[in-house]
Formats: sequence, C-alpha cells, structure tokens
Amino acid sequence: MFGDVIIAGCRAATVLDNALMHSTRPAARSLAPLLRAAACLLAVTLAAPLALQPGPARASTAGAAPAPPLPWFEGERPGAQALQAVELLSAAASHGLDPRDYDAPALQQAVLAARSGPVAADAPAPLSQALTTSMQRYLGDLRYGRIDPAQVHQRFTPPPRAPYDAAAALQSAFAQRRLAQVVDEAAPQLPQYQQLRQALAQYRLLAEHPAWAQPLPPLPPPPRRGGPAKLERGQPWAGLPLLAERLVALGDLAAPPVAAVVSASSAAAGPPVPPLYEAALSDAVAAFQQRHGLSADGVIGRATLAQLQVSPAARVRQIELTMERLRWTPLTRGPRMIAVNIPEFVLRAYEVVDGRPVVQVQMRVIVGRALNTRTPLFDEDMRFIEFSPFWNVPPSIARNELVPRLRRDPAHFTQEGFEFVTKGGSVDTALSAAGLDAVMAGQARIRQRPGPKNALGDIKFVFPNSDNIFLHHTPSTSLFDRDRRDFSHGCIRVEAPVALAKFVLAGQPEWTEERILTAMGSGQSATLRLTEPLPVLIAYGTSLVKGGRIHFFDDIYGHDRLLDAALRKRSNDRPGPRERP
Repeated sequence: MFGDVIIAGCRAATVLDNALMHSTRPAARSLAPLLRAAACLLAVTLAAPLALQPGPARASTAGAAPAPPLPWFEGERPGAQALQAVELLSAAASHGLDPRDYDAPALQQAVLAARSGPVAADAPAPLSQALTTSMQRYLGDLRYGRIDPAQVHQRFTPPPRAPYDAAAALQSAFAQRRLAQVVDEAAPQLPQYQQLRQALAQYRLLAEHPAWAQPLPPLPPPPRRGGPAKLERGQPWAGLPLLAERLVALGDLAAPPVAAVVSASSAAAGPPVPPLYEAALSDAVAAFQQRHGLSADGVIGRATLAQLQVSPAARVRQIELTMERLRWTPLTRGPRMIAVNIPEFVLRAYEVVDGRPVVQVQMRVIVGRALNTRTPLFDEDMRFIEFSPFWNVPPSIARNELVPRLRRDPAHFTQEGFEFVTKGGSVDTALSAAGLDAVMAGQARIRQRPGPKNALGDIKFVFPNSDNIFLHHTPSTSLFDRDRRDFSHGCIRVEAPVALAKFVLAGQPEWTEERILTAMGSGQSATLRLTEPLPVLIAYGTSLVKGGRIHFFDDIYGHDRLLDAALRKRSNDRPGPRERP
C-alpha cells in the first residue's frame, strides 16, 4: 500500500507539473519542477508509516512474496543502483513489457526527487520497498511471463529449467552491482527472442513515420466487371509514392541515393517513383509478401493491400505478444523436438544444442480449419509410428459428414475403401443401412483401409493426447501449395513424411530410408514403438525472425486477441489507478 501512496502522490505531482508548465505566467512555469519534487517527497514521507504496518504481501509473478527492501539509499540519498533500477524498469518496453506495470514513471520521479531535495529520516524505507517489489516483479515476469498460459487455451508442459527465485536473484545482483546482467539473464535465452527484441525496436521507431499518416488508396478497378481489384506491372496507381515510402521504411525497397532524391521533382515527398508500377516496386512488394505469408508474385491484391495497411504500432504489439509466448513455450523441452507453428503453417524438427534449437528438417503443413476445427495447442511425447495406417473415422465426422454422404452416394463406400467395425471387433466390408444406423447409434465405427486413397496417406506419427491429434501424410498434396493452409479437421498433415520419419527414427539406425518407404507402401498396417519418446510441440506465433528479417502471419485462430485481452486485464486489475487506454 505504501508503494501505491508514493505512486499516487507522484502521479498527482505530474498533473500539477503539466498544469503549471502550460501556464501563461513565467513565474508559475519556473516553480513547476520544484513543486513536482516536493509533492513526490511528501508522498514518500506520508507513506513511511504504512511501511511499518502489517498487511498482505503481494506475490510476484514467480510465486514468492516480495523480498525485504534492499538498501537503495546511500546515506540520505538514493544511490547509483537506485537510479540504474528505475532506468531498467523504464526500459521494460524493450522486452515487450509495459513499464507502468512496474510503476516505472512514478518510481523514477520519486527517486529523482529524493536525489535533489530534503528527505525525512523515515522516508527511504517505503521507497526502497516499492523499488525492490517492482524489480522483483519485473524479473519474475521476464522469466515466467505475465499470465497462466491456460488462460489463452494453451496446455503446455512448463519448460524444464532450474527453479528461479526472483527475490534471491535480485538480492545477489544488488550485492554484486550487476542489475543489468540479472535482467538479461531473466529473459528467455533464445536467439529468436533477442532477434525479436531488435525487430521490436525497429518497428517502434516507425510508429510515427509519415508513411502511415494516411491509408493507401483503393486499388485500380478490375479490367473486367466483377473481377478482383489488383495492381500488376505496367499499371498506374495513385498510391505508388506512398507505397514506395512504406517499402523503403520497412527495408523491402532500397532507398535511393541522396543525390537522386534531391534532384527528383518529388524529393520533398520521398523517393522518386515512376508513373507506373514497374519492376523495382514489384520486386519490393514480392519481398514484402514473402515476409507476410503471401504468394511472392509482386501483384497487389486484396490480401497484400490489407497487410500493407497494417500500422507499425500494430506490428509492435504483434511482436510483443510473440515475445510473451516465448517465455512459457517449451521450445527446449528435450534434446530433439518437433514444433509446429500454426499461423505459419510450418513444421520444424530440430536438435537443441547449448540450449538453442538447430533446425534439421522443415516442411509445410496443413492444420485445422479456423472456423470450426482448430488444431489445439499443447505438447506431448511421440511414442509410435504407424505405417500404412487405417483411418478410424472420428464419430463426429462420421455422423455429420460421412454417413450423410454415403446415404446419398453408396458407391463412395467401396470406392474409398471404407468398412464397418463393430464394438466386438468384427469387420464388414459391405455397405448396409443397418451398418449406417449402427454408426449413428454409436454401436459401430467406420474405418478406411490402407491404400492410395487413405485420408492419412501412408504414415501416421502418434503422440497420444486427449484430442486425438496426430501428424500424418495425405493424398491431397496440392493443398500444400496454398498460402493459407487451414483445411483439416484438426490433425496436422505433413508435406515431407519420409524426411520427418528419418528424423524421428534417427536413433534407430536399422530404419533406413529404403525400409521406411517399403513399410509405407506395403499396404499392411504396422505399428512401430519408438525407443525414445520425442517431444512434439504445437505452438502459436504470429511473428518470427528468419534470415535476419522479421516475418508476420495472420492471427488465424484469434489467439493473439485472447492474449492481448488477458494481458490488458492483468494490468488493469493491479492495485492503484492504472487503467489502460
């Protein structure tokens, strides 16, 4: 509570300061800094008795009670480490966190005021406690994240790592005068996290860039009535100058030499732009498309225009949310792992070397439909591979899709290799009304025999889970060429099953590529137990640095919106007047 008194007092001081600074009287403006410092110091003094009163301790993110206050004062004044601490809290935005969650603005004012004005003998204690509590909370949030992942429908196993005591880490760092280092050590030790921090800083610099002061104009009308509006090479468009300015700012279009800009008639508006949409701009748009999960054809259609309209501020938030997920996504749970990033529609199989993922295999995947059959996010251990698998049609698909189809088109049953399996295990390969009724009543199921038409293809990777989600091949390989690939009922279809099988079976050298292909093509279902379980992670990240460039993906399942809402609610629910805009 005493910390909140300090914060409220300094916040009131800021309001007073702003009012005086806008006064028309020079004398009032000159008094503003002095009155602000006095108000902060008064708040510190008034809060001092509260520091001695018993009350509930507010738990930090790391789950421990706030530590006893550290001796931030050196004599009557806050010391150098107190100044460093408020600077670190103020820089929380560089980690995608909100400095206001750690009372950084108010604490900075209080520390600066205590450095320059008289301080009562009992004032250091509450300020020291508030500073200690905020630093401890900051370290805990960097290490563990700010919310329980289950709030946003994640069911991840906590990453295996040494227990982290934020209070002890802070105390040790204070004693050794290494506050900056303890902050860096609390954050995820992943190259991707550091690369996202750099991208975050770059996009923050673009937040007020004039290229986004107004939206791009509509695309040229289509040549055919009713056709899609799009911009192709050789066409004029009123948005070309603004497009070029944005692409230069984003790094997709090389900035022209200064001399060329100065000599151009449009020098004041930005880089010189030809009157038609030509090769340079088209190539830059293709680079932009490649970074945003779009076909890199250089043609601006509805999807590309929508991505071009997204503001840098929105991208900043997108990066912040991905950084938050990295704090609790178990990317290094085992020495070898498979991870699927849903918004990117990509699977990566990698080894963890010195705590860092090193990708061995990468491929496109097809995931659950965003509308009604989303792939859940979780992690489990792969334990089996099924070669030439049967497809046991899930009851919901059988009732809602397959049985109605078979009633309309009975020949589909034989053409696709379906059969009935009763609860007693007997198999009937003939279609019958009685068999369909039994399926609808839950007394039988439908399965598809191994073969070229089997929906699971010729291999299935099993990691037992409550949602019955698995990886598998597919006969419908043309769908891998689509930009957006959410077509499945929830399971994940893989583009390169042989490469994935070789990675999975690397510890079982008797399973050569030739043997894998033979088992896949045998037509006889067989199950292979892995000698070592292999962690499989189904994750969600809408921003990613690849090849030194930031890439963005659509929030197809709305998980970014859920996480953003949960984080804003957490900030608003904290004690004190901290309502977020």
